[in-house]
Amino acid sequence: MESFGSSVTESTDITTPDDPFSGPLKSVAPWNYTFLACLMFIVTSLSITENFAVMLVTFRFKQLRKPLNYIIVNLSVADFLVSLTGGTISFLTNARGFFFLLIMGVLSWFLGIVALWSLAILAFERYFVICRPLKNVWLGVKHAAMGLVFVWTFSFIWTIPPVFGWNSYTVSKIGTTCEPNWYSTDYYDHTYIITFFVTCFILPLGVIIISYGKLMQKLRKVSNTHGRLGNARKPDREVARMVIVMIVAFMVGWTPYAAFSITVTACPTIHIDPRLGSIPAFFSKTAAVYNPIIYVFMNKQFRKCLIQMFKGNVTNLDSTNLNLTSDKGAITATAESHLGEMSTIAARVPMSMCNMEKSEDEEEESEQSGNEGPKQLPLSDSRVCPL
Repeated sequence: MESFGSSVTESTDITTPDDPFSGPLKSVAPWNYTFLACLMFIVTSLSITENFAVMLVTFRFKQLRKPLNYIIVNLSVADFLVSLTGGTISFLTNARGFFFLLIMGVLSWFLGIVALWSLAILAFERYFVICRPLKNVWLGVKHAAMGLVFVWTFSFIWTIPPVFGWNSYTVSKIGTTCEPNWYSTDYYDHTYIITFFVTCFILPLGVIIISYGKLMQKLRKVSNTHGRLGNARKPDREVARMVIVMIVAFMVGWTPYAAFSITVTACPTIHIDPRLGSIPAFFSKTAAVYNPIIYVFMNKQFRKCLIQMFKGNVTNLDSTNLNLTSDKGAITATAESHLGEMSTIAARVPMSMCNMEKSEDEEEESEQSGNEGPKQLPLSDSRVCPL
C-alpha cells in the first residue's frame, strides 16, 4: 500500500498542488465536495438497489437462469460490485474531501471495465441468437459461460498492467477518485493509454454497433418482405428505438471518460479545472443505474418475475405466461424451454423471421421443383429462432 501511495504522489506532483492523501485541495471550495458526495450517494444507492433486485429475482425464479440471461446477470453483478466498491469509496472520499484506499479504487476500475464489456458481449449474443450466423448452432450454456470467462479475463488483462509498471494508477484532478495516469508525459505510459482506449472503448463500441446494425438489417429484411401486413413495420421501429437507446446510453456513460483520457494524453500539460475533470468519472458511474433499467426492467420476462416477487409469489411462473412471442401457437413446448431467455430486443422480433432463413438458392430450388406454397421450417430449425 505504501508503494502505491508513493508512486501516486510522485506522478501527480506536477498536476495537483496539494497532496491528495492528506486533505482536500485548497483550490476547491468545500461545498463542491459535499455536492459530489450527495450525487454519489444517490447514484450508489439506486445502483445497489436495482442490481441487487436483478440478482435476487434471478435467484428466486429458475426460468430466468437461461444462457442469454447469464451475461445480463453478469452485468448486474459487475454494476453492483462497482457501486459497492467504487461508488461507496467515491461517496466517502468526496465526503472527506481527499482520497484513501487506493487498492479498492483499482478494483472498482476493473469491475467497471467488466460491466462495459458485458454490454458488448450482450449485443453480440443477441445478434448471434437472432441472426444465426452459424445457422443450426444456437446459444447454449457452454457458449454463455465462454462469454463470461472472456469478459472477466479480458478486463483483467487490460486493467492490471498499471499495477506492474506499464503506466500507473493515480488520483483524479479533484483528488477523490482513482484512475489510470492520463497525465504522464512518458511515451511508454502513452502506449498503455492508447491501447487501453482501443481495447476498452473502441473495440466494445464497435462490437455493439456492428451487432445491433446487423440485427436491424435482419428486421428490415423481414419487414420489407412482409410489408403487406398492417403491423409489419412496428417491430422494426420498436427495435430501432431500443437499439438507439442502448447505444446512446453506452456513449453517455463512457464517451466523456474516453474523450477526457485521450485529450489529457495528447496534451498532458493542459490545464483542467478539478471540478470539470470529475465529470467523466461521475458519468461512468451513472451507467450502473440505467443499465438495469434498459437491459433488465424493460425486459418483459424479468419484469413479470419482479412483480411476482414483490407480490410475495416466488413460485415459477407458467411458461406460457412468460412467452414473449406474439404468435404463441407456433412454438412447441420444447422450443419454449429455450426461448424464455430472450431480452426485450429479441422480444420485438416477429415470428415470421423464422421463415426468412431460407436462402435464395433454396427458393430457386423450391420453384424448380414446382412447390409453389411456402416451405415450412422443420422443428429443429424453428426452435432456434428466438421467438
